[in-house]
Amino acid sequence: MTPNEFIAKWHASELKERSAAQEHFIDLCRLLGEPTPAEADPKGDHYCFERGALKDSGGGGWADVWKRHCFAWEYKGKHADLDAAFDQLRQYALALENPPLLIVSDMRRFRIRTNWTNSVSRTHEYGLDDLADAAVRDKLRWAMSDPERLRPGETRQTLTERAAETFAQLAQSLRARGHAPQEVAHFVNRLVFCMFAEDVGLLPSAMFTRMLEPMRSRRWRAICSGRCPLVAG
Repeated sequence: MTPNEFIAKWHASELKERSAAQEHFIDLCRLLGEPTPAEADPKGDHYCFERGALKDSGGGGWADVWKRHCFAWEYKGKHADLDAAFDQLRQYALALENPPLLIVSDMRRFRIRTNWTNSVSRTHEYGLDDLADAAVRDKLRWAMSDPERLRPGETRQTLTERAAETFAQLAQSLRARGHAPQEVAHFVNRLVFCMFAEDVGLLPSAMFTRMLEPMRSRRWRAICSGRCPLVAG
């Protein structure tokens, strides 16, 4: 199957998730030159559709596609909430031997999140039309058969150290502009909490970033000049 054939077929498809998921994945295998689950593992021991798993919170379910030491893959219908799909897949991760990649797709988008222990998680997202690009097809091919090539180089520890240094520099800069140390500490703690809440799903994805974007220039200039308090109330 050529990239153009794959893109045209799945743009035109109006099939529901259950009707289309396995055919979509098999077509993707054909496009990338990868064996299908049945071709690679006729017994379904390490690579299969509908791998059963227990959720962390209890109850059962399955990953739509699973390959040991590579990925767990969750399909959803067209225009589905991929963040919710990822949250669902993450509940199965331990029961699925904690694969290094968690992948969700609505058959028009592909979102790959790295899941290595003690490594920063990275997200790669592509649309159907992106598959015309050989570099994007390579990334999906690596996800299927060579996930190490998608492993982030940065560990959680080094990321934490960089973040701590950035916040320390921010706090020092604000104190130098005349803000009281207690006010600066309160402000920085609020920033950290909002970022944490967004990361763990207590806030919608990117909500904090979107909220700050339209106001950052005007308010940040006022804060830096000392004319505006860091924390209202």
